[in-house]
Amino acid sequence: MIRRIKKVAVLGSGVMGSGIACHFANIGTEVLLIDIVPLELNDKEKAAGLTLDDKAVRNRIVDGSLKAALKSKPSPIYRQSFAKRITTGNFDDDLQKIKDCDWVIEVVIERLDIKQSVFENVEKYRKPGSLITTNTSGISVEAMIEGRSEDFQKYFCGTHFFNPPRYLQLFEIIPTSKTEPEVLEFLANYASKFLGKTPVLAKDTPAFIANRVGTFSIMELFHNVKNLDFTIPEIDKLTGPVIGRAKSATFRTADIVGLDTLVHVANNIKETTDDEANQYFAIPDYLQQMLDKKWLGSKTKQGFFKKVVEDGKKKFMSIDFDTMEYVEAPRPKFGVFEKTKGIEDLRERMPILFADKGKVGDFYRSSFYSLFQFVSNRIPEITGEIYKVDDALNAGFGWKLGPFQTWDSVGIEATVKAMEEADKKPAQWVYDMLEAGITSFYKVENGLKSFYDIPSKSYQIIPGQEGRLSLELLRETNVLWENLDVTIFDLGDGVLNIEFHTKMNTIGAGVLEGLNKVIDMAEADYQAVVVSNEGEHFSAGANVGMIYMMAIEQEWEELDMAVQWFQKTMMRMRYSSIPVVAAPHGMALGGGCELCMHSDKVIAHAETYMGLVEFGVGLIPGGGGTKEFAVRLSDELQDGDIRTNAFLNRYLSIGQAKVSMSAYEAFDLGYLREGIDEVIVSRAHHLAYAKKTALNLVEKGYTQPAARNNIKVLGKEVMGMVYVGADGFTTGNYMSEHDKLIAEKLGLVMAGGEISQALTEVSEQYLLDLERKTFMELCTQRKTLERIQSIITKGKILRN
Repeated sequence: MIRRIKKVAVLGSGVMGSGIACHFANIGTEVLLIDIVPLELNDKEKAAGLTLDDKAVRNRIVDGSLKAALKSKPSPIYRQSFAKRITTGNFDDDLQKIKDCDWVIEVVIERLDIKQSVFENVEKYRKPGSLITTNTSGISVEAMIEGRSEDFQKYFCGTHFFNPPRYLQLFEIIPTSKTEPEVLEFLANYASKFLGKTPVLAKDTPAFIANRVGTFSIMELFHNVKNLDFTIPEIDKLTGPVIGRAKSATFRTADIVGLDTLVHVANNIKETTDDEANQYFAIPDYLQQMLDKKWLGSKTKQGFFKKVVEDGKKKFMSIDFDTMEYVEAPRPKFGVFEKTKGIEDLRERMPILFADKGKVGDFYRSSFYSLFQFVSNRIPEITGEIYKVDDALNAGFGWKLGPFQTWDSVGIEATVKAMEEADKKPAQWVYDMLEAGITSFYKVENGLKSFYDIPSKSYQIIPGQEGRLSLELLRETNVLWENLDVTIFDLGDGVLNIEFHTKMNTIGAGVLEGLNKVIDMAEADYQAVVVSNEGEHFSAGANVGMIYMMAIEQEWEELDMAVQWFQKTMMRMRYSSIPVVAAPHGMALGGGCELCMHSDKVIAHAETYMGLVEFGVGLIPGGGGTKEFAVRLSDELQDGDIRTNAFLNRYLSIGQAKVSMSAYEAFDLGYLREGIDEVIVSRAHHLAYAKKTALNLVEKGYTQPAARNNIKVLGKEVMGMVYVGADGFTTGNYMSEHDKLIAEKLGLVMAGGEISQALTEVSEQYLLDLERKTFMELCTQRKTLERIQSIITKGKILRN
């Protein structure tokens, strides 16, 4: 039987329940979200004359929770209209509706007795064979099936989402002794392909995998922090992006999560485990003092950090563990970071940090040796396969290198000896592995990744790689050409991929050279091109540092040629003889957005944040983006349209530097095209689908497009509106004089210049020339250069 999920019931509408409901709505699923009925009226309901029998009262808790979720930042929903896929209800009136649901997810309070009571009622209505799962983060799932029917037990397991469900990728699947294997296989595939998650099969042990290991890493540091000669900001500097972890690092993350929440998880592990690391889950005295004072983090406006305002200036204070008072610590600075500057690959960076002879090296060695010992001792308790530990920490805690991946990067053999000397000896199976002549936990062979399998003492292929493509795994065998900024891969079947690897994947001369090269290669010997990478972002746009230097040096001819080269490259992507598919993810800003807009088709990951943001640095899009908006406006105009309104919608996307908060919003802002471009939720399947799409374009008989000479522009018909609007906003102090100048010049290009007759037809090249001329004029403005300088030196938008 082919199982399909058309309708999901989420039982419990708290932060997690509402977030899970929103994410199912994101992917197009119909959702029933229910919660308890209030026991009494609130003041507002009393004033309105409502009773406990009114639906608005009975659904107050669930409706309020969902409303709060939809207003929260970052948003749990890809597009606000998707929330209409969610129907709300309550346990008393609406539980019977689960009979129509294919999957019922329990997300009520973390108490076994309450969960068992919910399941008892669920049994009365759920249809046989439907999935029933719990989102518990720590209660034994085996204990939940006691007294349940055979059908319930067969289709029941734990499915642990991480908060927030839209953004964190981990999906732990925890079977009971009765769970059908088919259920586990289905959930793993569904989580990956439909929900865009990393599924990890975990054993039914306290806190499962990610929270068990992640909480240990935090608590071990909490216990040793007083022995370290570091301030809180310094430790967060050491445990953040420099080692591939979240910017919030350790103490800021604890504040965000809430110290009470973190302590609850730690207490649960302390009470339900009895291993060599149990003492680390006890609560240190200073932490207990903070709990007693209600210094719980962000929710109480003070935890390890506290924001204060003095003389109108914000200051971020942090706790001094000696005095337990808030102090303003100096900005962290470490000499060893000079050695790692410019080294983007964490596998190359970690050995340098470990080798440091000062206190930074001591810190890393001590904390990681403890982590390595802990994870080696948790095999096979929490899982039998090491890759699941790394997958769980990668996806649940945002660690770019999991524990075993980090261990590989610093060398297992040398590390084991040092661990022995530090009295942190790893588990016996690590010694057995080394004795067998195996010196790494992972290896890549023939484009597939394998892991060290402990029982067989051999490498086994990590399952689930079928139907996927990974540039990392193709790097040793399929690279055809590269320069310092790009790499061109053979994806097979006549499809090439060009990957950027500049800082933030910005577009400069090396990238433009690579884009032209990949088109040359594909037109000569291949069939199609995909533009994608596996960095954190697709592209943050053009290299504004290069633009700034040329403008400061007044190298106007060189700058004009550089802009022209960018434009010609974008047009080459549009008008080559082979299809070009862009596969953006993360930020696709400025030039990165323009590249997508000039591709034949865009396969955007759902978490794509796209926008033409040049206005913020005092410019207009100069790589064809302004031209492209004029082209799309021309194509959209219909007889009877109010042309000024249509123009204004397009104009404001650029003029207000709007950035989509999902790929779906990029359609609303005009960056993606309805009926042409697509969205994919699964990052793991992203590249493979982009390749398949490129081949489909080939199979359909791709023909090189003809250059456009029929773009209808509106000229003076809309320029009056632009001038009046810009003047009004300036007079009202909503924009500066320089903003006004940029706004008027942007309008002039999008309108096709001061053309008297509306709907006059012009060519793309005419618009590109006008766009470039305007871009160059703005580059000569002092205030534009001040804005660019602010972005380069401070990372901040300057409004001057």
